[in-house]
Amino acid sequence: MTVVEAQDLQIAGLAPMSTVDWPGKLVATVFTQGCPWACGYCHNHAIIDPQTPGIVPWDEVIALMKRRRGLLDGVVFSGGEATRQAALIQAAAEIKRMGFKVGLHTAGPYPRRLEQLLGSGLIDWVGMDVKATVSNYPSVVGRANSGEKAFESLKILLDAVAASGGDLEYEIRLTAFPSSPGVELEVARLCLEAGVKTFALQQARSEGAPEDFQADMPGWQDQFDALARDVEALGFEDLIVRRA
Repeated sequence: MTVVEAQDLQIAGLAPMSTVDWPGKLVATVFTQGCPWACGYCHNHAIIDPQTPGIVPWDEVIALMKRRRGLLDGVVFSGGEATRQAALIQAAAEIKRMGFKVGLHTAGPYPRRLEQLLGSGLIDWVGMDVKATVSNYPSVVGRANSGEKAFESLKILLDAVAASGGDLEYEIRLTAFPSSPGVELEVARLCLEAGVKTFALQQARSEGAPEDFQADMPGWQDQFDALARDVEALGFEDLIVRRA
């Protein structure tokens, strides 16, 4: 049996300080290599190939966090898709042992690993992307059966939040873009019905996306603003709107 260690985590990049990857926290962000999905608007498009090896050694992350004690609140594991890699659990454990908080960005393609990770008690905050209705997921992410996995992961997360008694915080995010299937309001309603309290509607950006992705078009800003008003009317307890 192969023993997986934190050093096995394939890391595509490391941001020493971020104010945006975990709302309200000052963190370092670890961008893990590889993602099973291929969203047309992905702003980390260059690191989704799972066959590409990591370029940042785990020891560099540890050295950074040792230097930043007292300055940073924690580490966010992002991607790519961080839950793709089994070494994520060991990496999160090392960061936790150093006294830092651990955040996670995920789109939920690996429900079982997400469940294992949340059950470990290592995660303090999750930012989860919900991208479409179940039937429309393949057109957005380019993979079959993706919607079922995403909504299973959403339930796993919300169950873990309820079980934590408030210790596990989260944000559910939906990215709107001009060529989307046009089901954003329905997705927001499904999330509300599932029990989501903190919801973020965000506008896709062209930065980091594939060259053929169109982030804007005539009238798009007005469409997005109208969508934001409709989502606000649904009555989320905490709604964040992020414009490009």
